[in-house]
Amino acid sequence: MGSVCILIVEGNPHLRSLLGWHLQQVGYGVYQSADIRHAREIFYNRHPTLVILDNELPDGDGLEFCRWLYQQQETLILILSARNTESDIVEGLKSGADDYLKKPFGMQEFLARVESLVRRHRRMTPPASLDYGDLQIDLVQRRVRYQEDAIELTPQEFSLLYVLAQAGGLPMSRPELLRRAWPDAIDNPRTIDTHVLSLRKKIETDPRQPSLIQTVRNVGYRLNTEILNATPAQQPEQPMGKKTPMRQLTPVGAVPLSRG
Repeated sequence: MGSVCILIVEGNPHLRSLLGWHLQQVGYGVYQSADIRHAREIFYNRHPTLVILDNELPDGDGLEFCRWLYQQQETLILILSARNTESDIVEGLKSGADDYLKKPFGMQEFLARVESLVRRHRRMTPPASLDYGDLQIDLVQRRVRYQEDAIELTPQEFSLLYVLAQAGGLPMSRPELLRRAWPDAIDNPRTIDTHVLSLRKKIETDPRQPSLIQTVRNVGYRLNTEILNATPAQQPEQPMGKKTPMRQLTPVGAVPLSRG
């Protein structure tokens, strides 16, 4: 839990210190603030996983700050409040809070709710890489290696390969591939065919008889994870006299991945 950073924004110094102490005892990294101004500074510098927020703060409206936090990427929010009517809870959740805990509360319940939110964050966080045997896709630096060689891909090709790998071998239709690989694109789904052809030329041993990126009739395409995960003895032999083409070795620069 040491990698999980929590920011407590609470006007009551005694409660703020008490919450911070208990969170540190179970292994969380903790930062504390008594007001919104200081909380913003900590947020920008530390990028906390979870913000525990009192909705009554000395220098502003906690719910207004909650709405601002909601606009930040992948930040979870737990509101602590003495306001405990149904309308208060609904307003807090509509402001962007992931959970709402009414004061006074027990420490065990508080810690359980924090743990639940941290588990949610871990499910939301994508892995740093996708590995299928000889194929490694580095999602941080957007680099691809196949059979120990670096493969140079365009941003579009990388996103397409990533989406196919995410599917884990399941076939995906052209419209679905287009929507997930390039959510802002307005291209015809048949554009996928062009990019698949280009991708095959860079990654397949024989692009005319592709074994990695397979066409699924009347559906679309799939990544052949079975052949990638097969042991060398299980791999099909190369035809006699056929040479493996040289692969491009220039690494791809880091380009933000389209959300899909």
